[in-house]
Amino acid sequence: MIRTRFAPSPTGYLHVGGLRTALYCYLFAKKNEGKFILRIEDTDQTRAVEGAMKSLIETMNWIGLEYDEGPRYGRNCGKLKEKGQYGPYIQSMRTDIYKEHVQVLLDTGHAYHCFCTKERLNEMREIQSKNKQAPMYDRKCLDMPKSEIDAKLKAGEAFVIRQKMPHTMIQFKDMVRGNVQFDGKTVDDQVLIKSDGFPTYHLANVVDDHLMEITHVIRGEEWLPSTPKHIALYLSFGWNPPRFAHIPLLLNPDKTKLSKRQGDVAIEDYIQKGYLKEAIINFVAFLGWHPGGGENREIYTLKELEELFDMAKVHKSGAIFNIEKLDWYNHQWQKKLYEEATGGNMQKRKEYLAELVDPYLDEKLKSETNLLQRALITVEDKILKNPKEVNEQIQFYFDYPEYPKELLTHEKMNVNLTQAKESIQQAIVDLEKLTDFEPIEAITQALFNTIERLGIKNGQVLWPVRAALSGQEYSPGAFEAAWALGKETTLNRLNQALQKL
Repeated sequence: MIRTRFAPSPTGYLHVGGLRTALYCYLFAKKNEGKFILRIEDTDQTRAVEGAMKSLIETMNWIGLEYDEGPRYGRNCGKLKEKGQYGPYIQSMRTDIYKEHVQVLLDTGHAYHCFCTKERLNEMREIQSKNKQAPMYDRKCLDMPKSEIDAKLKAGEAFVIRQKMPHTMIQFKDMVRGNVQFDGKTVDDQVLIKSDGFPTYHLANVVDDHLMEITHVIRGEEWLPSTPKHIALYLSFGWNPPRFAHIPLLLNPDKTKLSKRQGDVAIEDYIQKGYLKEAIINFVAFLGWHPGGGENREIYTLKELEELFDMAKVHKSGAIFNIEKLDWYNHQWQKKLYEEATGGNMQKRKEYLAELVDPYLDEKLKSETNLLQRALITVEDKILKNPKEVNEQIQFYFDYPEYPKELLTHEKMNVNLTQAKESIQQAIVDLEKLTDFEPIEAITQALFNTIERLGIKNGQVLWPVRAALSGQEYSPGAFEAAWALGKETTLNRLNQALQKL
């Protein structure tokens, strides 16, 4: 059975790149009817951030990437859906396991004690730098006699345990990058157990992946140089390595590595800004992957992505993180969910939009419920795109703005002050005749009657009427604005415009 894992460190919020790794691991497992495991790699206690583990798991739950197994005891750090659900594996609770395994490496000569001080290591690196050599441990402690090691341990001297890298060619076939090889002579003897007794990522990662029977390791390409160390560890234990897939870096639009300096990189930031999880999943999935095969669609549910995902179609080159594209996905998903929830029913549309903008709406606008709901309908596409802009989009309905009379004119539409005055006067005549302002079709027909009677172009009536109702250069159309405002307010605003002319 295929088994993948997402193994983040609790050093901050969930990065966009981390979510993409988790998503690809999840999709690959689901596509192949396998298992998706969550493991918290918190062995570096100095970098752990309080609350980060809880936030990470809550974000995973919100996104909907459910993991399949883990321990049933405490510290699961997330709101479990039901009693008995698994928590994630947590490495800091498994330290005895790593110590047992590093002892095996010591006993078989694949690891060794190193007692070098920080001062000596710094001096060594300075010399290597001056000689333009790669910074690598010089193996001073590799052949230390056992009696000397025992004496230093008995004396309580600080030490680390290092991996003895084999000086051979290490080859593997990466699922994204094809055949890859490293010369073991160029790979440093990595620390496996730190001076505080905690394992490093490299040891804990390999031991856990083996014990958890992980078949495919999917991770960012920044881990590619670590892969020979990991393969060497597998072979030292006599284990078969898993398949590796190193996915491309995420890049800023200027092709530099994605960083917080150029914008938000934490998924929690996008959640707080109101982005939909469906949009985030859809967007992240396409950062370095495309289904191909003639698929021209861009909107996919998580279930559809599970069915389509193929590691062979993951790109090698870096993926550009384009916030405008995320905005586009969010808009498309807002419209899709809106249509599915309302089915075109006017009352449901009003209620949906009111709930959508409620967190961002000025309190003074909430009291006039009927006008508010009508106003939202006239700008529904704009607020589905960005609900936070709701106040500026509908403010004119509630507070009639001051505007110059020139706003009522439009040179290209051949609307001068005289024409604007006549058009508004005649529109008032036709709108006053309406006994029911509720159907927008009635308002539309009334204004078209005005246009026909005057024998002029549509814009010569609709522009000054719209401008008079909104007091803005850009706003919903004349029909929509009149419908939202109602008969009394519409006629009042048209008469106020006449006073300017």
